[in-house]
Formats: sequence, structure tokens, C-alpha cells
Amino acid sequence: MSKVKLSDHFSYKKLLAFVLPSVVMMLVTSIYSVVDGFFISNFVGKNAFAASNMVWPFLIIVQSPGLMLGTGGSALIAFILGQGKNEFAKQIFSMLVIVIAAIGLLVSIAGFLFLEDVLILLGAGDELINDGMVYGRIMLGANVFAVLQNGYQSFLITADKPSLGLKVSVVAGIANMLLDFLFVYLFKWGVAGAASATAVSLFFGGMLPSLYFARQNSSRLSFIKPKWDLRSFAKSCTNGSSEMMSNISGSVVGMLYNYQLLRLASENGVAAYGAIMYVSFLFMAVFFGYAMGSTSIVGYNFGASNLTELKNVLKKSLIITTVVGIIMMVLAIGLSPLIAKIYVGYDRELFELTRRGLCIYSFAFLLCGYNIFGSAFFTGLGNGVVSALLSFLRTFVLQIIAILVLPVIFGIDGIWLAVVFSEGATLVITFSMMIINRKKYSY
Repeated sequence: MSKVKLSDHFSYKKLLAFVLPSVVMMLVTSIYSVVDGFFISNFVGKNAFAASNMVWPFLIIVQSPGLMLGTGGSALIAFILGQGKNEFAKQIFSMLVIVIAAIGLLVSIAGFLFLEDVLILLGAGDELINDGMVYGRIMLGANVFAVLQNGYQSFLITADKPSLGLKVSVVAGIANMLLDFLFVYLFKWGVAGAASATAVSLFFGGMLPSLYFARQNSSRLSFIKPKWDLRSFAKSCTNGSSEMMSNISGSVVGMLYNYQLLRLASENGVAAYGAIMYVSFLFMAVFFGYAMGSTSIVGYNFGASNLTELKNVLKKSLIITTVVGIIMMVLAIGLSPLIAKIYVGYDRELFELTRRGLCIYSFAFLLCGYNIFGSAFFTGLGNGVVSALLSFLRTFVLQIIAILVLPVIFGIDGIWLAVVFSEGATLVITFSMMIINRKKYSY
């Protein structure tokens, strides 16, 4: 197939071909933490595994500005390109990359200062705090590159170079896996080795796209003298606020999960949750990758006032989401014994806790794709308010209610049911917002 462009009419084949690099890119990026978890759990121990899982939500928070400005900025740049203002698009792109790097540095410094306080607040004991501090501070040292990588994942799609983003992610992912084997398995560096392996991979993910855009290239975007446009910056923040809100609120909720699990099942609960989250990272990466790839299509066609194509992409996306959601739920249930064995097969009690938890949690995969796409769809339309509302309800408000209430009724099973409840309730709101706004955007 010839190269698919934003201006094309999208059949199922073209739509899947366009978003596939984004999906694979998100999968490869998710593998960073999945591989870390495998090596830490099997070759360092379940306490170290629990410690790294307690730190990850905090790390996701400090990486989220790149996702906000990357996603929101890409939607804005796609809109500008749809209007034919190519030079202005490059100026805004250059400005946003500089801002992303600067914010990444600032939040890294803040992370160093408050990491120990966060772990203490979550109820971690001395052993968990020690391992968590080692893992977290090494990761924070590479946070600028992590933030840049999050931004570039969206910018490369808008630049009509999703395949380049995929290649960068594959290089970084392979480096992470090889270094995990070297540092953790062979050198016995423990959690420090796992964190160092991921830090190196993040360096590749942030630097390689920077080098590409710094020279003349065949894409729609490159670095030129930036235009310091406060209005465009604010619009990018608004457009991408839902994605940042989703990351931050999801991470805060993750910390609450860990707190509840420590109370209900001690370190075993946190370790089981970690294994389930690695599966969730991989499965939801498919939905997030699709949403990331399709946001630019929505933004471009909305900017070009091509409403027929807007309707076409929306209809096909909902059908694709339905099929993928069913497949994922079935896979998660069917593979739950194998997944539990891979991560915690050395402990029978922990194995059974993980297997049962994943079977319950898997019903969320049937629902979450609609909510993730719905939020991204409104981001593409430039409606950051609705997009942020959906993300905030899905990842924060409804989950907090469920995490606090359901364990009282169902015990530890209530923890795994919490995400199913929040996705189901958000789905009703997502479809309501689509119906309410259909005349406004003529989709």
C-alpha cells in the first residue's frame, strides 16, 4: 500500500495502517515497565517488585506534561496544517518542544525532593522505601527524555511519520530488554539495574526524534525559530489536558490502590496489582495507540471542514473498538493462569491472588476502549473541556468512589471490580456527550 496521509479517505485498511505504528509504538513503550517487572519479580524478589510498583504512579505523574503538550499540541498543529499554514505549524511545534524539555527538567527536580515523602505517605515500610528510592531517583534522572518521548509520540504522527516513531520505540525497547538482562540477571544490580536499563532506553526515545527534527527532513515538521505564542500554548494545554489529567489522576488512583492493598493483603496485594497492571499497560496501550493515531485524523479533517470524513472515521473507530475490546477480554481471562505464573509463579498464594484478580479486572477491557477513544475524539475536535471531563471521571472520581466503597462489600475482590465499575459508568457519559455534541460538530 502506498503511504497513507492525513488528507486521505480512510477505509478500514487505511485507517488501521495509519494507526498501527502508533499502536505498536505504545505497546513497545509499555514493554519497558513490563520487562522491568519481570526481571525484578523473578530475580530480585517480591518486595523489590512491590517497591517499584509503588514508585511507578509517581513517575507517570512527572512524565505527564509531555503527553499533555504532545497530544494537545499535535491536535492544534494538525488543525493548522489542515488550514494550509505550514510555516506557522513548524513555529508552534518548535516552541512546544522547548517548553516540554524545560518543564521536564523542573518536574524532575521536584520529584527528587518529594519522592521519599510520597512513599512514606503511601505507608511503605523501610525496605520498600529503600528500594523505591533507588529505582525512582535513577528514573527521575532520565525524566527529561521521558517527557520528550511522550511528546514526540504524537508529533511524529502529525508530521506524517508514524513509522519513524515506531522505529524509535523499537530501538529503545530492545535496548531496555537487553540491558535488563545484562544489569539485573547477569550483573545482579537489583532494582538499580532495572531502573538504569529503562533510563537508557528513555534517552534513545527522547534524543533520536530530536536529532531527526533538528535537520531538514521529508516530514511536515522540523525545528525552526520558534514563535512564542501564548494563545497556542494555552490551546495546546487545554486540548491535551484530558490526557495529562488521565495520567495524573490514574497515578493518584494507583497510589490509592496500593494503599488499600497494603492494608488488605500486605506486600502480596501490591505485587498482585503490579502484575495485573503490566497486563493492563499492554492491552490498554492498543486503545491509547489507536486514540493517539486517530486524533490527528480528526483534527485535520475538522480543520479542513471535511465533515463526511469525520463521520466516516468516527463510525469505523467505534466498530474497531468493539471488536478489539471483545478479543482483549477473552484473552485476559484465558491467559490469566499463564500471566500469573510468569510474574509470581514462585509463590502459590500470590499466584492465585493474581490469577483471580486478573479474571475480574478483564471485563474492563470490554469497556475502556470507547472511553479512551471518546476522550481523544473530543481532543481532536479542540474540545478540551469535554475530553478532560471524560478522563477525569473515568480515571479519578469514579475509581476513587469504587476503591473506597467496593472493598467494604466484596473484600479484596472489590479492588479488582473498581475499574470495571468506573469504566461502565464513564461509558454512559461518553456516549451521552457524543449524542449531545453531534449537531455542534456535524459528525
